[in-house]
Amino acid sequence: MERPHLDDELQALKNRLLNMAALVEERTHHAIQALVERRPEQAEKVVTGDRDVNELQIEIDDRCLKLLALQNPMASDLRLITAAMKINADLERIGDQAVNIAEKALDLIRLPLLKPLIDLPRMAELAERMTRDSLDAFVRRDPGLARSVLERDDEVDSLKDQIFRELLTYMMADPTTIERALALILVSRSLERIADHATNVAEDVIFMIEAKDVRHHHEEQ
Repeated sequence: MERPHLDDELQALKNRLLNMAALVEERTHHAIQALVERRPEQAEKVVTGDRDVNELQIEIDDRCLKLLALQNPMASDLRLITAAMKINADLERIGDQAVNIAEKALDLIRLPLLKPLIDLPRMAELAERMTRDSLDAFVRRDPGLARSVLERDDEVDSLKDQIFRELLTYMMADPTTIERALALILVSRSLERIADHATNVAEDVIFMIEAKDVRHHHEEQ
């Protein structure tokens, strides 16, 4: 495969990954919006739209496998293609978490509101931004932006712990709140996992650019 054609194919791969990222970010945003604004029709759209994410994942994997099969990539190209495959998997899992949130929203919408939702939307905004920035780092080959995503993961974890402690007090004070509180805790767990997947993407970006493994604080060691 001639280099100009390979460059075009790699750019097309990046574009499809950006499409995938935009799709799962939109799913996450709509799932949280459905929960906060109590809009069951929007939650249903997130659940039924999961097929679009799955089909795009298959298409991107197919692109990667064809690039690997049709030529012998240089080390930098090989890291890009393998990173793209791993990022693709993480994005699909973010889509799955958006579906989980939407399903919990459908459960909660039929019940009385437990409390105003403040921290969950903040947590969702952080997770969405991490997802967006990790993909921007991939496209722009920006390891500094990728590292900033890693640094924000602790903030998401802290919000999850805060939400858990607050909801635990509701459950202890009134057993009738247990079902709603547990559902909200599961939503926060899904958001934490979205942030974890965004962190995985950022780690892959750093490896792609610098050939450094920063998983599990390996870089510091």
